[in-house]
Amino acid sequence: SQTEQQILSSKLECVQSIKDGVLAEAKCTESNLATPFSQKGNGAKTQTQSSLKLFQVETEILYKKVDSENLYVTSMLYEREQTEREVTGGAVTELVWKLCLAHSASFETADLFMALVFELRHLSLEALKVLWQRSSFKCRDKWQPLIDALPSCATEACVVLMKEIIASGEVEEDKVEYFFWSFSFIPKPTLGMVESLASLLKSPGASQSCFLGVTALLHRFCSAYNSCDDLPAVQSVMRTLGKFLGGDCTVQDSEGLSQMQQVLKAIGNAGLAAASLAPVLSLCASLKSNPIEIRLAAIQAFRRIPCSVRVSDVVASR
Repeated sequence: SQTEQQILSSKLECVQSIKDGVLAEAKCTESNLATPFSQKGNGAKTQTQSSLKLFQVETEILYKKVDSENLYVTSMLYEREQTEREVTGGAVTELVWKLCLAHSASFETADLFMALVFELRHLSLEALKVLWQRSSFKCRDKWQPLIDALPSCATEACVVLMKEIIASGEVEEDKVEYFFWSFSFIPKPTLGMVESLASLLKSPGASQSCFLGVTALLHRFCSAYNSCDDLPAVQSVMRTLGKFLGGDCTVQDSEGLSQMQQVLKAIGNAGLAAASLAPVLSLCASLKSNPIEIRLAAIQAFRRIPCSVRVSDVVASR
């Protein structure tokens, strides 16, 4: 049938001349024949000839030598030139409006969004709350620029605002999950962040991403803070997680099994801060009446706990 025939027949021939390892000349002939309209090779046909010839070679160095003393190692994070101007809530609100009016796939939008992230970092918690009241609207395409920019802000004020937005239930569930996962990537968590987020673990129906996001932030905080387990905020988080274990991780049904696995994974995330729960984890792992999934999860929860913590009874149990 006509549909099974080749519609276009194309041919490309090139002749290249190499001299001293360098391409000196290339001549190409390309022909295209529309086969449905051809008769014995004639018909709707195009032919293109091109020629490329090397005329001269520049012997001078085309790059500028750089003094190695001026080189330095830096991260791949975006850097933004510091400005002396004061960042105000009104100016940031205007920036959100500009983002709403800009075309979603333009370079202007990317530049405005980056500017929004950097300017959020200069605002206090009070200024951010006012900004949220003014700029929590959705654009015509249902986009909320402020919601997407807050997780990249990474300041204590932004984290506290996100926590309050989560607690208020003002945003959709997928955005709440986005907030939780962003906590894992905050480079320098503060004690204020831990204090603010600790209460989220106590809220009814806290999701798995809530447990994992908060404990990942806690792990990074404790990695940079000596004796973090002495801090009341850290102890509060671990007490909350410890209560879920119930002393030996006993569960009654499949729902309880799923939640216990979630809590044990969060404890493993917490790392240094979870050392105080080592005795309970040991009991959870060694209790033969516990489901094998719970016993394995309890052993895996030791993954970030320092080796100095005694886990010999866990290793001995099978």
